[in-house]
Amino acid sequence: MTIHSEHPFADPDPDPVRRLRGRLGGAVTLWTAGTSGGVERERAGLTVSSLMVGGGEPGRVCALLDPASDLCELLESSGRAVVHLLQWRHRELAEAFAGQLPAPGGPFRMATWEQVEHGPRLADAGTWAGVELEAVHEVGWSDLVVARIVTTAVGDDDLDPLEHRRGRWVRPGR
Repeated sequence: MTIHSEHPFADPDPDPVRRLRGRLGGAVTLWTAGTSGGVERERAGLTVSSLMVGGGEPGRVCALLDPASDLCELLESSGRAVVHLLQWRHRELAEAFAGQLPAPGGPFRMATWEQVEHGPRLADAGTWAGVELEAVHEVGWSDLVVARIVTTAVGDDDLDPLEHRRGRWVRPGR
């Protein structure tokens, strides 16, 4: 038996851009789109931490999304989505929508949702925005999505936010 001084599965030549992105860290959001009513039930979601909000009239949110994701496809066809700011208590939901945690029946079964004009809204998310797609640009391996903020709700839920840094969920200041 050999004891390794380094991680035995670590990439011997790690991608420096990925390492830089991991060190930036950021708030974790959940993007959802689609409908849950009627006969057809088409919904999609994706955990996103590569984003920024730009002020203005109207404000805009810019995010890097996986172009192969169901969310990206549904967002482009519907033109609308809901962006939720997640809390520490939502980390398993974030894992499921990132495709990293099994979710029998799909990740939407892990929480309570309300259908709003822009898509499914996580019922216990105090801070969220309804957005409308403005532009999509290919940027590296991602799609840069620019969306107008149409409606916002800012709750008192910023005491225990979920953040992502170096491949892990973290609490700020810890």
